[in-house]
Amino acid sequence: MTTRTKTMRATALMLLAAALVIGGCASGVKLDEPAPVETLSPGSGAGGAGAGSSGTSQSQVTSVDLNKAGSAAAANNLPKAIYFDFDSFVVKDEYHGTIDGYAKLLSADRKKRLTLEGHTDERGGREYNLALGQKRAEAVQKAIVLLGASDSQIEAVSYGKERPAATGGDEAAMAKNRRVEFILH
Repeated sequence: MTTRTKTMRATALMLLAAALVIGGCASGVKLDEPAPVETLSPGSGAGGAGAGSSGTSQSQVTSVDLNKAGSAAAANNLPKAIYFDFDSFVVKDEYHGTIDGYAKLLSADRKKRLTLEGHTDERGGREYNLALGQKRAEAVQKAIVLLGASDSQIEAVSYGKERPAATGGDEAAMAKNRRVEFILH
């Protein structure tokens, strides 16, 4: 075998190895697709018509009455963060009450502003995590806007894995880092 043939084979093997490494690190989450949003008509509830024995359905979303204690007190009662599954930007059902609360707060006072900070755990590359954090923040923004807030009141930013809420490599710490934080102005 000539030196040139050996060099070409070595180059081909290196390219194949690089392709396998990159392919092995790929994720099934498509960051260029829009966030999935569920649209329900008023009164359709969580189970649709006829979900209950009386023919009416009840929403599992906790409503927030902003007129009870004023918007400042309501804002203090709302959680400051929601959390996501690994490698996902889908808002979990358990956080629909939080999303609804912020939407009502912003709708009631159009001068209020909200910054949504998207975060990820330490797994994955810097660019991937910045994109995933942005998708998380934008998914929350889209949900709040669909519930009546103005898009101009909300800014979605991503910090990726740069600002962890918890340190450590265990799943409990990483779960705390996969979040969107709400900063009300």
